[in-house]
Amino acid sequence: MMTASISPLLALLMAHLGGDFLLQGKAWVRSKKNLQHRSPALYKHAGIHVLLSLVALLVTQQPWGTAVAGALVIGATHLGIDIVKSHLPEHLGYFLLDQALHVLVLLSVWLWLSEPWAALTALGQWLLSPETLLTLLAYLLITRPLSILIALVMRRWSAQVDNSSTLADAGARIGMLERFLVLTFVLAGEWTPIGFLLAAKSVLRFGDLREDRDRKLTEYVLLGTMLSFSLTLMLGLGLRTVLEAAS
Repeated sequence: MMTASISPLLALLMAHLGGDFLLQGKAWVRSKKNLQHRSPALYKHAGIHVLLSLVALLVTQQPWGTAVAGALVIGATHLGIDIVKSHLPEHLGYFLLDQALHVLVLLSVWLWLSEPWAALTALGQWLLSPETLLTLLAYLLITRPLSILIALVMRRWSAQVDNSSTLADAGARIGMLERFLVLTFVLAGEWTPIGFLLAAKSVLRFGDLREDRDRKLTEYVLLGTMLSFSLTLMLGLGLRTVLEAAS
């Protein structure tokens, strides 16, 4: 179970998300990309992170001196990481690496400000609790493992449909996102969004079915959707039963 020692880390993560995504306009992003280390927006952006991090640390009752030091470290490293990133092409891999480095800095500052063993113990107890591990296992199952299982079940019909006009692997990706949403809604006890999600998927193919265009593909997609939803619902209901019994 999470304790108050994790509060500074959560506050720092919120400050990071606010500074990197909510308080950074497209003009600043373009300026950093075009002017790189000469961009005034780069230094303004780093300054915002210093201020937000300072507020986050002070709100979580860190001493003034260490809060200022931690905020300055976060701002300086953020500036350095963004300067390097400004020289790299826009790519998903570089974006994820950039965010991972920022989070790593926040983790390091948190461990420095907190009692390292106490903080790590609190985080470890939460991450390694049976409830958390079971939930993570369920989310892992609904990705590639369920995609492979559904593909094997649907193999007897896949040769009868022409999906050459669809995006490559789009169906599998959509299925993963659907299952992620369904499992999340089941664990949260929210059933109405699941109905809306299923209805939206059905309406999306209704026109083709009504006009008899790609009828086999429509039926194939709907069959796969129902199978995907059914398996995820059963998994989610089973997991929820176990979690409620353990609580």
